[in-house]
Amino acid sequence: MDIQILSRKFCDYSDYIKGYSRPTIKRYRQVINYYSRFASVIGIEDVTLDNVRNLFYHGRTEKKWSTNTFICYHKSLIVFFRWCIKEGYMDFNPIDDIEVPKLEKRLPVKLSKQEAMRILEVVQNYPYINNFLRHRNYAIFATFIMAGLRKQELLNLKYADVEIDNLSLFIRQGKGRKDRIIPINHQLAEILKKYVKERKKLNKTCPEFFVSFYKNMGFRENGIKLLVEQIVKASGIKFTIHKLRHTFATLMLEGGCDIYSLSKMMGHNDIKTTTIYLAASVEHLREQIVKHPMNDIVVGL
Repeated sequence: MDIQILSRKFCDYSDYIKGYSRPTIKRYRQVINYYSRFASVIGIEDVTLDNVRNLFYHGRTEKKWSTNTFICYHKSLIVFFRWCIKEGYMDFNPIDDIEVPKLEKRLPVKLSKQEAMRILEVVQNYPYINNFLRHRNYAIFATFIMAGLRKQELLNLKYADVEIDNLSLFIRQGKGRKDRIIPINHQLAEILKKYVKERKKLNKTCPEFFVSFYKNMGFRENGIKLLVEQIVKASGIKFTIHKLRHTFATLMLEGGCDIYSLSKMMGHNDIKTTTIYLAASVEHLREQIVKHPMNDIVVGL
């Protein structure tokens, strides 16, 4: 059986039956295609332990894959081959005997409060050609920093999902295809309100909340990419959208937010995922260390 045909069937199964997200299915497709090109695999019968092992060896030695990349390829192929076995197209899984490197434990990279404020300042004062762009772009970065949305969650945000008066954002089918509600503060609400006012002036009627300047359509991923590059250059601060999400989490902890509430706002499946921000927040740890019961003891020299 042609591996490309099986790849399409597997991706359809992952979408319609398992309900996996589009980025996950896209990753499955890319990994399978890369493997089939690398190993010159046309039919599923061409899959061997040697050519699969060579893929991972090549990735680590020649392509300099990180541990995360290695694990990503490993997870994608093992799930695909398991499906092939279940459907009767294969009788063994060549991934089973391939050892996975231990994932390094690293703290999430974040910005300081001062750097986050600097980014917002640059976004607000950038020389745009139109006032709508100023308010939209400021609202976008403020939402990332003050609400911790993922990039795709922000792009998928609908006009009806933003309840400014109720101080909340409804995240429709976020990562893991889960709905959740994120509360927002009054400052972000005012920023969004000003953007909505400018949006109405241009008669934007598309359902997406953040819209394109030139067309009556939602803002796109490529637009976000160009916008980030623009502000990185203007501010001199290197950051990504995901780093802004990390910044939101650590600033929330430093502000006194409890870990359970933060986990709900971040949309994490497991609260253990959220606890890594405890280690990343030095200010939070400093606040906790003063609670040591012996802090009031005067130590003589």
